[in-house]
Amino acid sequence: MSIRLYVGNLPKEDVDRQELHALFAEADDSVSTKVIKDRKTGKCRGFAFVTVPTDEKADELVEKFNGFMFQDSPLKVEKALPRSKSDEEQESAPRAATNSVPNRRSGGGASGGGGKKPRRGATATTSSNDTGSIQPDPRWADELAKLKEILATQASNP
Repeated sequence: MSIRLYVGNLPKEDVDRQELHALFAEADDSVSTKVIKDRKTGKCRGFAFVTVPTDEKADELVEKFNGFMFQDSPLKVEKALPRSKSDEEQESAPRAATNSVPNRRSGGGASGGGGKKPRRGATATTSSNDTGSIQPDPRWADELAKLKEILATQASNP
């Protein structure tokens, strides 16, 4: 069973797939890479996916390359989260019901849509509990707490 790894914090300029592939191929020859690019500009969107054959190899690559400097940027490497059909249906149902603007590409039909799916973490970051506060994505909660602490110390020391 192959495992996909998310590789984030890539530079927004030209990222060569071969160069990224060579980096991960040092650890395992059976990896495949896919750099995600903007359709309009053709530039890297800042992330890529690396597919490895086993879960053990995935853990090894995450440990080895998370924080690794690549073109003056520290890489963020973690296992990619799979999307389930039920998540996609739940995300698209409210959007289709609230979108009353006709789709101009389809000749003005009321098909809704708009061509963009909500971001993966959108439901977790925009949901609120009874107190009305927004809960951060749990993957970034530690970094957010550190950032809040740094900002608090800067505000108290003018």
